[in-house]
Amino acid sequence: MLSWFMTLPDVERLTRTNPTSSALMEARQTQAKEQGRSVKRQWMWVPLSRISPHLRHAVVAAEDASFFTHEGFDWEGIKDAAMHNLEAGEFKRGGSTITQQLAKNLYLSSERSLFRKAKEALITWELEQRLSKMRILELYLNVAEWGHGVYGAEAAAQHHFGKPAHELTSDEAAWLAAMLPSPRRYDPLRKTTFLTRRHERILKWIDRQSAAPVPVTEE
Repeated sequence: MLSWFMTLPDVERLTRTNPTSSALMEARQTQAKEQGRSVKRQWMWVPLSRISPHLRHAVVAAEDASFFTHEGFDWEGIKDAAMHNLEAGEFKRGGSTITQQLAKNLYLSSERSLFRKAKEALITWELEQRLSKMRILELYLNVAEWGHGVYGAEAAAQHHFGKPAHELTSDEAAWLAAMLPSPRRYDPLRKTTFLTRRHERILKWIDRQSAAPVPVTEE
């Protein structure tokens, strides 16, 4: 157990500096190199104030509706995911919160093991203790994968819609949020049945949450 704590990343640094890469980005680059492919990384960091409120609403609604009230773990979501996996007879859903996804994207491999999940839990707890919710959201929106070699809200907006992230409409934001479960499979410009249905659900969730908007800047 002691060795786990000794190898944990210095989350405190994220209060002062932005990451220059992520474990997911590096893993994708390594994978592409092993397959003899060259993937250009599209990534541009922007502050939360330069990301459309529509995208912030859409991502929270789609990925982690209780983000602003939980402490890193959505126990109801975990229970539902566990029941689904038990019924399916295999590990399909993770019930991960935005904070858990950030921990995994920034620091961990994509392997599905109990050891990795335990480390993810420790990092998630540290992120919630050290950072504000708005900083966690800012980090997540800047490192999330949105296509082959596309990372972060700014690159996603430019790549898929040819505009900066702060100009995204609610409709465009919902398409991007709909991609997140499988960002390298789906493209908002190719509207599959699954993507379209998810997009419609996200727009409805945004409407329901409009009475309690996501703050624009950190407190």
